[in-house]
Amino acid sequence: MSYYIGTKVQNKNFDEAIELVTAELKNEGFGVITEVDVTNTLKNKLDVDFKKYRILGACNPNFAYQALSAEDKIGILLPCNVVVEEHENGEVEVSAVDPIVSMSSVENEKLVGLATEVKDRLTRVIENLKA
Repeated sequence: MSYYIGTKVQNKNFDEAIELVTAELKNEGFGVITEVDVTNTLKNKLDVDFKKYRILGACNPNFAYQALSAEDKIGILLPCNVVVEEHENGEVEVSAVDPIVSMSSVENEKLVGLATEVKDRLTRVIENLKA
């Protein structure tokens, strides 16, 4: 079982892909509450060059509240991370965590339906990037 849902984004550069995935997340009720620029962080901290790589922390407040109400330590697995990366050949790939896989380690039946709904929404985000 894969731990992520992903696709290559056609005819978009890195910045355009970030804008597009942010808009698609918004369409599914998510906001980007954190953004980690891995490229700049690695350059500043280690003085290494790394491909364009950004981690977007996506959160749907309603789902987060439901998850936290069912399992107070679930915040360890929040927000849902979405990665935008540019490969050496210029291709841009977007990957989102599979919440069913990440929450499977938590033995709480109340989270199963919620994780399924979140995965469905993140899958739609990824599928809409292919269009």
